[in-house]
Amino acid sequence: MTATAPRRPNPWAAGTFLGSLPADVALALVAGSVKRPFAAGRPLLREGTRDTHVFLLVRGFVKATTAVDGVETLLGIRIPGEVVGEIGALTGEPRTATVTACGPVTAGQVSRADFEAFLRQRQDASALIAAAMARQLRWANRRRVDFAAFPAHIRLARLLAEIADVCGRPRPDGGVEIAVPLSQPDLASMIAIAQATVQKALHELRDRGLIATGYRRLVITDLEKLRLAAEL
Repeated sequence: MTATAPRRPNPWAAGTFLGSLPADVALALVAGSVKRPFAAGRPLLREGTRDTHVFLLVRGFVKATTAVDGVETLLGIRIPGEVVGEIGALTGEPRTATVTACGPVTAGQVSRADFEAFLRQRQDASALIAAAMARQLRWANRRRVDFAAFPAHIRLARLLAEIADVCGRPRPDGGVEIAVPLSQPDLASMIAIAQATVQKALHELRDRGLIATGYRRLVITDLEKLRLAAEL
């Protein structure tokens, strides 16, 4: 009797584009891509350009930003397993955001033609792309609702709790470290407050023992209490 080879596990988080595909399909898609390394701070995509490929995030985190009246606004964070550039690839329109490596990143480049062919072959993948776009819209809508309903420190607490769910690393002491380096301007832009206001909000959360901060480093010391403070 011939032994069946064990299935390779899917190395990406459930809920991401690659992590939601069958492992063999995800691994084959990545294997067929052109692997490109990006150092921290290097852009993968630039807003306004008309290139049409997509990137599969194999390793590392990236941030998506846009320029509003000359001011960089952080739109969100993308984690390993996600795809970036899909809007430009599927519409042929100029890039709507700049995507920048937050640390060392390995990404698989897939041409528009190959990506569209893959989506035609895999209806489940097409549904995942639609779901990813819906999540991004829902995330933006939550920020708008928070802006209208909550003071700055609660908006910041809600944002940090969501980021911790996406890219938090558990620590031995029970805390959760945000794996992506975020500056105060990054945080301020995501919740539409001035940098001075975000400094005050961070100070308040720090004084309550909910977070600890350093240079571009943030640790949530008690995630459950932070959720309570965020009224989640």
